Amino acid sequence: MTLPPSSKRGFPVRRVMAVSLLILLALGAWFFTRPNPISVVLAKVDRGTVEATVSNTRAGTIKACQRAKIAPQSGGQIAHLLVKKGQRVKANQILLELWNNDLQAQERLAQQQLGTSQMQVQQACVQADEADKEAERARQLKERGFISAEGLDQKVSAAKVARAGCEVAQSQIDQSRSRIEAARAGLDRMVLRAPFDGVVAEISGELGEFATPSPPGIPTPPAIDLIDDRCLFVSAPIDEVDAANIKAGQRSRITLDAIKGKSFAGKVKRVAPYVLEVEKQARTVEVEVEFVEPPTAENLLVGYSADVEIMHTSHEKVLRIPTQALLPTQTAQEAKRVLVYGADGVLEERSVTTGLANWDRTEITAGLSEGEQIVMSLDQAGVKAGAKVQPEIGRVVK
Repeated sequence: MTLPPSSKRGFPVRRVMAVSLLILLALGAWFFTRPNPISVVLAKVDRGTVEATVSNTRAGTIKACQRAKIAPQSGGQIAHLLVKKGQRVKANQILLELWNNDLQAQERLAQQQLGTSQMQVQQACVQADEADKEAERARQLKERGFISAEGLDQKVSAAKVARAGCEVAQSQIDQSRSRIEAARAGLDRMVLRAPFDGVVAEISGELGEFATPSPPGIPTPPAIDLIDDRCLFVSAPIDEVDAANIKAGQRSRITLDAIKGKSFAGKVKRVAPYVLEVEKQARTVEVEVEFVEPPTAENLLVGYSADVEIMHTSHEKVLRIPTQALLPTQTAQEAKRVLVYGADGVLEERSVTTGLANWDRTEITAGLSEGEQIVMSLDQAGVKAGAKVQPEIGRVVK
């Protein structure tokens, strides 16, 4: 049986259509199931400054340049408490006074004795002057023969005795003044004064309670804790292996847990000449860092925790990358590597030679060129050499 001509022509057409449909389905399946390029954050290799820094091993502390925990020189009952916690005081201002009525009475007695001694001096010295005049008249009369030598001797001796009485009375004045000074010294021991301008941080004791000085070897809470908060600095422990790089005058950055997102310029004020052994295998050197410009807008409190970053070496106008763009290494001797973003979006692993580095930036001496882009998203799944990636819009780190 012979097929119609139309049937012979239709078979190839249907076959071509079926094959085309299969191809379209395969392309569609590939299109919708193909892996999308991984979005990554890139950083440009640029030129700038890289600084080698040293940071504290444990949290530092804000301290005051002057802080005194003071108590009266003598013990006694608190009769007058003249300040409160948080009150600002001036140097030499009286903070508290112990009961001292007995010493005040001794001072008044010494003052009265001084007045009496002064009157006695006046009387004795007037008598001595009169006796001197009598002795001089007796000499004149002796020369004229009106009195005997014995009469002259009596007048001269009387004048000497009167003069000695005047001198004794004057010495009593000195004794009275010494008694007054001793009474005032006793009163000063019962009064506590501020040694400098500052703010009262703590008061140990209330009106009517007894305050005692701290005996040697027995720590006793001070009566007043006075802080001069106009001058503050950071005391921070630095690992002993880094201590040799630190010198007074080096620049530093100060950050505070209590003030987020802000740093303050500092300068190394002092490096302790000894090593602290607070814990085994944790030896540190205490470093003091002062503020270049004391903060005014922020309310800094003594005792705040603080961190310092001290710059001891600086390289300017060098190629640099973010330190976190370096791939992790197993050993210190292993070559440093980065993932470079290629023109076709495929990542290339490249070895680099590094120079000066800190937690933020690392100097590149070989392996990269200015303007190249490297990957920052190293912890993202699938980010490795040969992977197809695309930059996140607006996420190129400079």
